[in-house]
Amino acid sequence: MKRLLLALSLAALIFSGVYGLAASLGVSTQTLGAGNTAVAACQSGTLTASYATLYDSTIPGYKVGVVTVSGLQAGCYSKAFKVELTSSSNASLGEVANTTPSSGTFFTADFTSSSVQAANVAGIHVTITG
Repeated sequence: MKRLLLALSLAALIFSGVYGLAASLGVSTQTLGAGNTAVAACQSGTLTASYATLYDSTIPGYKVGVVTVSGLQAGCYSKAFKVELTSSSNASLGEVANTTPSSGTFFTADFTSSSVQAANVAGIHVTITG
């Protein structure tokens, strides 16, 4: 009986600690985390991404060069971005982070030094934050 009471007390202590930590997570309109706050997009239009390939004799084969993201609108100017290349199983093959330009409708991410094989790329994920 003592073991049962000890186990129930321990479980209640752990539950209250985890609940308290989860309740303290902050959420704002510019950051996505845990909670119930709407996260607004910096633009209403759709971004499109494409990439150029380069032959690399060390692979050997073609690798991803520069990824170009088009359709940028003014609401997303001068914000941090991350472009991630993924495989068919959604595993990350590489990523580049930088800042969007202060004008224009496109930006680029240079993957030439990362040697990501073009044949392995199944998806391009673009995230703009700030």
